[in-house]
Amino acid sequence: MRAVVQRVANAAVTVEGAVVGEITRPGLLALVGVTHSDTEAEARKLAAKLWKLRILDDEKSCSDIGAPLLVVSQFTLYGDARKGRRPTWQAAAPGSVAEPLVDAVVKELRDLGAEVATGVFGAMMSVSLTNEGPFTVIVEV
Repeated sequence: MRAVVQRVANAAVTVEGAVVGEITRPGLLALVGVTHSDTEAEARKLAAKLWKLRILDDEKSCSDIGAPLLVVSQFTLYGDARKGRRPTWQAAAPGSVAEPLVDAVVKELRDLGAEVATGVFGAMMSVSLTNEGPFTVIVEV
């Protein structure tokens, strides 16, 4: 599993003009991608990493200060554009594999005590955010 994680002042996901997920105070936006070999064990590891990642102000984590997370599925994180002009998506897991694992990340975060907002799996989403820092990292488990 792979995530692009941004420290944000706020972030929202809109589908067909309606906000479906939003955090309105400082926290993390995590764009999460799944590949074919990922399992629930990786989902649990990623959730724990996101919860404890010390990239907020004063090197705090979401777990330290109760900061919210917005988790958005993002199959394009496994796109490969090394050849030609059009990316291939072969490394991205199909929806039937990816959706339950993204859901598992969200469930594990909530079980850890996190406030989590989400997008809509497979939907055309518009993501807006105010990146603080800017601070963006790639996390792989």
